[in-house]
Order: sequence, then structure tokens, then C-alpha cells
Amino acid sequence: MNETLNQLIDWQGVEAIVYSECDCPQKILGAHKIEAGTLVQTFIPDAKEVRLKVNKVNRKAASLAMNNLGLEYMMERIGEDDFFAVLIPKKSIGNYTYKVTYKDGNTQEIIDPYSFSTTIKQEDCEKFNRGIHYELYQVLGAHVCKIKGVLGTRFAVWAPNAMRVSVVGDFNQWDGRKHPMRRLGNSGIFELFLPGVEKGALYKYEIKAKGGLTFLKADPFAFYSELRPNTASIVSDSSDYEWKDSTWLTKRKHTSYSNNPMSIYEVHLGSFKKPEEKNGSFYNYRDLAVMLADYVKKMGYTHIELLPVMEHPLDASWGYQVTGYYSVTSRYGTPEDFKFFMDYMHQKGIGVILDWVPAHFPRDTYGLSNFDGTCLYEHKDPRKGSHPHWGTLIFNYGRPEVSNFLIANALFWLSEYHADGIRMDAVASMLYLDYGKNDGEWVANEYGGNENLEAMEMLKHLNSIVHKRKDGAIIIAEESTAWPMITGDLNYGGLGFDYKWNMGWMNDFTNYMKQDPLFRKSCHGALTFSMVYAYSERFILVLSHDEVVHGKCSMINKMPGYEEDKFANLRAAYGFMTAHPGKKLLFMGQEFAQKLEWNEDVSLSWNLLQEEKHQKMQLYVKDLNNLYKKRKALYELDEDPKGFEWISSMDADHSIISFVRKGKEERLVIVINFTPVVYEDFYLAVPYKGKYKEIFNSDNEKYGGTGHVNSRMKASIDKDVDGQAQAIRISLPPLGMAVFEYKGEKKTTVKKKKRFLQVKA
Repeated sequence: MNETLNQLIDWQGVEAIVYSECDCPQKILGAHKIEAGTLVQTFIPDAKEVRLKVNKVNRKAASLAMNNLGLEYMMERIGEDDFFAVLIPKKSIGNYTYKVTYKDGNTQEIIDPYSFSTTIKQEDCEKFNRGIHYELYQVLGAHVCKIKGVLGTRFAVWAPNAMRVSVVGDFNQWDGRKHPMRRLGNSGIFELFLPGVEKGALYKYEIKAKGGLTFLKADPFAFYSELRPNTASIVSDSSDYEWKDSTWLTKRKHTSYSNNPMSIYEVHLGSFKKPEEKNGSFYNYRDLAVMLADYVKKMGYTHIELLPVMEHPLDASWGYQVTGYYSVTSRYGTPEDFKFFMDYMHQKGIGVILDWVPAHFPRDTYGLSNFDGTCLYEHKDPRKGSHPHWGTLIFNYGRPEVSNFLIANALFWLSEYHADGIRMDAVASMLYLDYGKNDGEWVANEYGGNENLEAMEMLKHLNSIVHKRKDGAIIIAEESTAWPMITGDLNYGGLGFDYKWNMGWMNDFTNYMKQDPLFRKSCHGALTFSMVYAYSERFILVLSHDEVVHGKCSMINKMPGYEEDKFANLRAAYGFMTAHPGKKLLFMGQEFAQKLEWNEDVSLSWNLLQEEKHQKMQLYVKDLNNLYKKRKALYELDEDPKGFEWISSMDADHSIISFVRKGKEERLVIVINFTPVVYEDFYLAVPYKGKYKEIFNSDNEKYGGTGHVNSRMKASIDKDVDGQAQAIRISLPPLGMAVFEYKGEKKTTVKKKKRFLQVKA
């Protein structure tokens, strides 16, 4: 070896490179200006010979260059390893490449990754470490870009406790020795630009933990991933997608759902419809967009809500155990395909809400768990870091970088995919330290309570940032307890969500509907209790996927009685849901009374629509949706107690309720009979003197009912019923709902008396 070169070599640094323990390879590898000129060093496993090719030279040197393309210098092997170095007697050599001859005889010309400086700014690192980098996904992950005119991919990952991190993939034979990444100060971020690596390349991070354990991890910020059971991340770039939904986004920005209808169709994309000829396969996002939009428009829904489309390993988890938080699942196509899906929905006037799971993540070894050899994303203490009953891990919300990971992730789906809302799964499990845990399985907070203060802060932080965007996007909480002020104002101690799933109503109402009508009188309170707290939060009434799986029965089979009774009960149930204050959500298939429980492995039972009774149920739900959207009284004062007034809430013996829904101008009177008894001459109390017209009746024959409708206008008479001074005589359908529009001039009548049980004529 050249003696001068021998003296210039940092042997300790070379050893760290060769043994893959170096977290600052840029200090050794690449071109370094020294007093004697420029020292160039590289480590290329399995190389037999390496030549340094200097591509930009001055005119005098160009005459010496072969074909005027550049000068070449034979690099000297250092020691017995595949480490090569050469000293160029120039202070600057410009751009260069390595011409490599491998031991198997193959040759390759490569651009040195260590000839590029980092493009991640110190400001980005500092904001991330403080937990306030809201566009973090533009920094971490794999980004196709050009640096100094060279096309490649910049990789960046957070692994602060790793000894060394390398990018590995199909571009370097998955060899972690070839491309160790540079650590950026004390940020915990590792970064490297790899020339020539383009969209579609498979990759992972090889992490060498302190102690020597080496393992592979998928990129937490990957935008695309291999189809399960494969687990590699895929370099993706969909930035050139041309969106066509600007009209929708502008309209959304100026829309307040507090006084507008919201009827949501909850969908699992994999089982909405499946290709019949391909067992176990799925339709592409683009195909699903057309099929779903056509159906949703036909049925009158305003929104769809998708079960998680983030990458997940197990189909049976329905997407609720996420491994790729920034990666749209490859089951149904590419990121471009999903952008088309979202774009198409918006062009058709349909909002899209995405389910999101910040409460926990699975233990799959290629994912977030024990990411850098330590409990990085989760708590180290299992009493804080794991769900013993779910078998999953809990995020460490108090670590700024972890909180930032989640906040930026929600903003990513809102920004990059134009999502109209995020529905946050299992919020209760985030708020309570003892959720699903027994004594000894959890640790109290600093004040001795069971509230997760760090999770609360993260949720408030996220909601505050979403609201500051003022683009009309909403955040919804699935929260199953009585935790106060879930949708309360952040300035007054609330968590700042826009809406909360009304799980209390769902549990009470489904339990009520399961009862034989003969025994419903004994649980009448379950029917009316929801109005006691209806305005304590901004609610969405939900009959979701969770209610039609795992032995809970489909909605039609929750209903008691013979088949015709089941259908009548279900019509009454959906009618009450539509008339009750709150936004609406129904899981797919329940609108046409699917008989089987939902099964993610098979398509919905669309064949049932060949039967008249299922066709009529589908028509009924369609007309209910259109009634809801058309009649302002059903939504205009949805969040104002002035928008609802009981007429009769205490007639438990007959299981009949009636109430008024009010808009700013419109008044509707709704009466629902939850027994199979027909009342041909029923006196329905009404709040105003005048005429009333029936505009909807669930017992209409076109819906499969028995035809007990009221076709003629009804004039009120002076009759003291249910504390009102006026009443109309109607035919009250069995197991049915009737809706009457007030047509006369509104006049204030006698003040309500104390309510009492109604006497039937």
C-alpha cells in the first residue's frame, strides 16, 4: 500500500464501516478535501477492482482523458476487505463515479451516495423532536427526487437508539453493508440519498441495535407496501396526480354539517363486492370507485366511511391492526389508484371519511414494535405499553416524536388524499389507562387517576391543528364511555372532536329492538333515554360493522318475530334512527336486510335483491335517506334542543312514542308504534292547530308493509291528548312510523300540561 495513503487512512473508521457499525459513514466514505489533495474512499462488498472516474475536468486535464469523458484512477484495496481508497492530488475533483468489477466478473458504474450532502434541514429535525412538524411525511420516508441533477430516492427514518441503520432493497441485493445511513446530529434521524433508485423499488431498513442484534424493518413512513404476506416497503411517488375535485373542496370549506344532513354508508372495500371469477382477489380502487359511487348516489347517502385502508397484515383484522400508517393498502391497488377513488367520489358529490387507528398497533416484528432495538413507539413498561386482551401495543403519546408521527399521519390523509374526515377508532382505550385491564395491569397517572393525560394532550393537539386548517375536514371519535366534552371546545376543557359516535344510543336501541313487542313496555326507558343526553355532545347515530359480526346477528336477524315481523321491525328501527336527532351511519348490506352476519372474506349477499322483500327494504332506506335530506326539520336544528320536542314519551304500555322535529321554518310530527297492533282511530296529539299531511309511512305497501297509511290531509280538532290541546285522528300502522308535515299557519296553542299516558280511542 502507498505509504502516504496508509498514513491518511482512519483505520478505526474503516473498521466501523467494514463491520457495519458506523452511524456517520459520510465522515469516511466519499471524497474528502485534505492538505495533500482529495482522499476518496469506498466500501463495495464483493468488488475485485474499483476505478474512480472523474467526470468533470478542466480543459487541460481533458486532453489526458480517455475519449474526453473523464479521468480514471485505479483505487487501492485497503487491507483484506473490500475497502478501496485513492488520493487525487487536487483540492476539488467535481462529480465522479465508481467503475466496479466484481469477483463474479460483472461490471457496474455507480454514483457515490456519499458524494451528496443531506437535504434535511436542521429546522425540520428540531420541529420533529419538539413534536410540531405537521408535514413530517415530506421529510421522513422514501422520496423520489433530483439532487445536483441526479435522479434517485432520499431515504430517512427515525431510529435514535440504533447503532447503525442501512437502506436495503432489490437495488443492493438486500445487503446492509452497502448503504449505511448518516445520523443527523442528535435528532435520531438517519438519512441517505441513493442515486438511481426510482419508483417501484422494494426496500426496508436494516437496523443494527446496540449489542449487535441486526434485523429488518419496513418503513414507518412508506407510502406503498407489498401485498401481504410480503412485507417490504415500495418507493412510491404519486405527486403528479392531477386532482379534479376543486369544486368539491371549495364547497366543503364553506359547509357546516351542524345544520346540514349527513347520512353515512360504512364500507369495507374488500367485501362490498368481489370479483366472482377470482377467488380471494379484490377489485381495484378505480373499479370500486365507480361501483360504489353509483350505488351510494342511488341510495341517497351523503358520505361513505371506509374501514381502514392503511396497510395491515391480516385481512380478518379489517384494517384495525395497522403496520403501514402512511401506506394505502395494496390489496386494492396503488396510491394513484386510491387518489382516483377519492377524486371520483368527490366529483360525484360524495364525502369520504377514513377510519384511523392511533390507539394501538400490532406486534409484527417487521413493523413498529421494538423498532430500533428499544421500545421506541410503545412504552417499555407493559402496564403502559400493551393491551393484554387485544395482544397489541400502545403508543407512547408522551414522546414528542411519537405524537408527531400520529398527528402528521392524520394530516397526511387529509392533505395528500383529500379525505373529508377522520373517524378515530377506540378513543376510550386511549383516554383510560385502565381500559381493558385488571388491577396490577396498569399504572395511574401522576395525580393518581386513570386518565391518560398524554393521550388527551395528543388528541387536543391534533384537533386544534385540523381546525386551524379551516378546510371543512372533520374529526370523529368512536368513544364508548361517558367521558365529558369529547366534542367540547378546546378553549373550555373539551377534546375538540367535531362528532362522537353515539354508542349509548346504539346499545340501548338495539337491545330494545331485540325484545318481543309484548315485553318492550318493561324497557321503554331504553327507547327514550338517549334524549336525556342528546345535546351533551354532537352525535352520530351508528349501526356499524361491529353490530353485525361475531354472533351479534345481522340487523334483520336482531329483530323478533316471523319474517314479515322482522322486516316491519327493521323499518320502524331505521325510521326512528332517521327521525332522532344526530347524524346517521349504517353499515353496508343492512340497507337491504342482509341475512348473514358480515364476513370480510365474501361479497355482500347482493343475490338477495332478486327477492321482492329485500328490494322493498332497499327502496325504503333509499326513500328514508331522501326524506332526511329533503326535510330541513330533520337536520337544520340537529344540535339545538329547540329542534326536538316530545309529544308522548311515556306510553310504555303501548310502546308508542311521538315527537316534533323542527327546522327554522318547517315542523314535522313523527309517531312510531313498536307493537304489531293496528290503531285505526288513533288520536295523535299535535302542537299546532291546522292541517297535517302524511309525507312518509313505513307501512306503505311499496316498502313491504300492510298499507295502513293516511292518504288524506288531517285537520286538527280540539282534543286534550298528551298534554296538547289539539289532535288529529289517524290510522297508526303496526310496527310502523308515520311522519306528518304541518301545513297550516303556525299558531301557539294552550301551554302543555303535565304529560300522562295516552288513552286510546
